[in-house]
Amino acid sequence: MSSKDAPSTWSGVDIAVPPPAHRLPGVSMAGFRQALPAPVDIAMVAHPSVTLLIDLSGEDGLVYETGVRRGRGSVVIGLAPGALRASGLVGECLQIRLRPAVAAAALGSPAGADAGAESLADVWGLDTGRFEERLRTAGSWDERFAMATDLVRRRIGDGGPRVDPEVAYIWRRIVAGGGRVRVDNLADEVGWSRKRLWACFRAQLGPTPKRAARLVRFDHAAHLLAAGLPPAGVAAESGYVDQSHLHRETKAFTGLTPTAVAAAPWLAIDDIAWPDLWRAGRPVPRSARGSGRR
Repeated sequence: MSSKDAPSTWSGVDIAVPPPAHRLPGVSMAGFRQALPAPVDIAMVAHPSVTLLIDLSGEDGLVYETGVRRGRGSVVIGLAPGALRASGLVGECLQIRLRPAVAAAALGSPAGADAGAESLADVWGLDTGRFEERLRTAGSWDERFAMATDLVRRRIGDGGPRVDPEVAYIWRRIVAGGGRVRVDNLADEVGWSRKRLWACFRAQLGPTPKRAARLVRFDHAAHLLAAGLPPAGVAAESGYVDQSHLHRETKAFTGLTPTAVAAAPWLAIDDIAWPDLWRAGRPVPRSARGSGRR
């Protein structure tokens, strides 16, 4: 990669983020590179976006595995994949996060409440291989980001499924409230019946509003765990009934314990790989407010 990319480094991994020119609304990207391909075995932690993990390491690279599926190569990870691990001999990969409404248009279908993991080639078709090869031979991360931005923009513009403004508004309300919203009141805010909202939200985005709220609340809790807060404090901070409630939700979304989630590498680098998302949506615990901690 060209030195002009000026990537950050975390634990031996170079992390590159795109310049403003290669950013689309509802789309975030980050590039990851190890100096030499090295074995990895990482638990993936669910978060409120659909992830495209594009393997640039070649045939012996990324392996992904859920409780029911195992595959190799580039993968689409749904909103709530459950217990999911990524392993293999990985040198470089590009990760693209899509807001659910954008994912529906770019991928041609809703994200799915429990979509798990699906081969990118099965979703995007035969052009996937050519796209991956172009990314591998690019001279810099900036070129890669430009290629990926162009492809996602074209796929969004190809007339894929569109999300109703009311559904998109409810998603934003859930995210803005950190998942701590009374979902029974959301229908009134857009003038819909509860039945209509539940049906449209699920058909267009995948999960029900209630499950989406659970996922967003878990995402906030997971980042508090990664920040070093004890599970009991995280449970209270995130609006769970108690620590046992947090434990059950963590197991349901990831198959992991809160302690294991706290140590997950993907969470540790979020402020580097996704700086805009981090600044815009991450909770600051009460214990840190007013103290200058971040």
